[in-house]
Amino acid sequence: MLGLKATMAVIDNSGGLIAECVNVLRKPMSRGLATVGDEIVVVIQKARPIPLNATGPASAPKIRRGDVRHAVVVRTRKELKRPDGRVVRFDDNACVLLNNRKEPLGTRISGAVASELRGRGWGKILSLAGKVV
Repeated sequence: MLGLKATMAVIDNSGGLIAECVNVLRKPMSRGLATVGDEIVVVIQKARPIPLNATGPASAPKIRRGDVRHAVVVRTRKELKRPDGRVVRFDDNACVLLNNRKEPLGTRISGAVASELRGRGWGKILSLAGKVV
C-alpha cells in the first residue's frame, strides 16, 4: 500500500524517473492508500534531461520535472496476499504513467509488474512488461 507523498520509480520509457503520489483516485474507502492496480495522481520529481539538439516530437521526452500526471501502481513494498495463500513483496514502489485515454504513455516497461493488474483491467500494461510476477 502506498500513502500520499510516497515516492516511487517510473518504470516506462516516457521520460520520468521518480514520481511522488499526491492523490489516490476512485477509492472512497481507501483512506488515501493505494495498492497494485490503483490509479493515482503523481508529480514528476526527476526526469531525464532534454537534449539541446532534439528536433521533432519523436526524439523529445514526453515528461518534464513538475508535470502532474495520472499513473497506475504496478509494484509496492507492502506485501500482497493472493487467493492461493502466497505472499508477494517487491523491493520498491513503482508506477507507469498514463495518457488522457488511460493508456500507458511509454512504449516499453522495464522491470517486473504484479499479475494482479490483469484482474484490475490493465492488460495493456501487462503486455508491454518484460516480466510479470
